[in-house]
Amino acid sequence: MSGFDDRKKGRENKFAHDQEQEFRIMARRNKLLGLWAADLLGKSGADAEAYAKEVVIADMEEKGDEDVFRKVRGDLDAQHVEMSDHRIRRTMEELLATAREQIRSGN
Repeated sequence: MSGFDDRKKGRENKFAHDQEQEFRIMARRNKLLGLWAADLLGKSGADAEAYAKEVVIADMEEKGDEDVFRKVRGDLDAQHVEMSDHRIRRTMEELLATAREQIRSGN
């Protein structure tokens, strides 16, 4: 294999690794967001964990964060929990940073 092919394969492997890590970061963020929202909804223990899984699954509906936002917004509204869109989105950003740090540190 030539040096060019080695570099190409190396870049492909790095890209695949980066994509996998980003997927794990987003899944972690969504789980943390689900646990945050579960607390607001009065859920705890297994119910909170189950709700967090629902939030993670909601992210599979479409590309981007809107599907997750709509899930949490809709559930909070259904239970009459007052929370601004801004606060939900800010929490999503904060938890993304937390998830990124946790995944990168191996937690």
